[in-house]
Amino acid sequence: MQSLSGKIALVTGAASGIGRAIASSYARAGATVVVADIDADKAGEVASILGGGAIGVAMDVTDEAQVEEGFSRTRQDLGPVDILVSNAGVQIISPLVDFSFADWKRMLAIHMDGAFLTSRAAMRQMIASGRGGSIILMGSAHSHVASKFKAPYVAAKHGLLGLARVIAKEGAKDNIRSNVICPGFVRTPLVEKQIPEQARELGISEEEVIRNVMLRDTVDGEFTTLTDIADTALFLAGFESNALTGQSLVVTHGWHIQ
Repeated sequence: MQSLSGKIALVTGAASGIGRAIASSYARAGATVVVADIDADKAGEVASILGGGAIGVAMDVTDEAQVEEGFSRTRQDLGPVDILVSNAGVQIISPLVDFSFADWKRMLAIHMDGAFLTSRAAMRQMIASGRGGSIILMGSAHSHVASKFKAPYVAAKHGLLGLARVIAKEGAKDNIRSNVICPGFVRTPLVEKQIPEQARELGISEEEVIRNVMLRDTVDGEFTTLTDIADTALFLAGFESNALTGQSLVVTHGWHIQ
């Protein structure tokens, strides 16, 4: 296991799912973790479980004031951020012609605005500290491919590639690296919710959604696991060279091969 001893890591959407798995992995590697989540109570509960000085902060990543306050508290209580994982996300399934503009804007706000606001705040602290750092954006296989009924999600996840590449270019002089993790289907509550939704939209059974939509093109018919993603995030957080920046790592059991 790579050591993150002495590092301060802030993970958004860290009260559950992929974010919690990454936060736990970082804590085991010695980082002091900031569990940032829209659910302040759950964030505090997870921080207590992680221990090691972890703190929970309330953070709606679409709210500039909340993002700034969360990063300010982190700096005051723990020190400047060394690692950011911008992971908070939601999913709404609908044909494009039926998608409400409100839902479109909500999806882009959470995925794109949230990544921008948290990355900007992290970069400011990393530059001021003189230590640089690692910014990890949570993309998706849908950063590279498209699927039906996910117009804003696919658009936003594609957009994260561009944002990470700009951060890599602008951050290099201050030793700030930025990369995107692109998971396949991970069986989180977010994905569990999609199974019946896609079954209804496609007119097939839930078992067929899993077998013929989600896992059809994997090499082994397996879901990507929380451990798969947490291990990738740990590797990127501990890789302290600009040799690996501005890249996307596709973690899909071969569902999408670059």
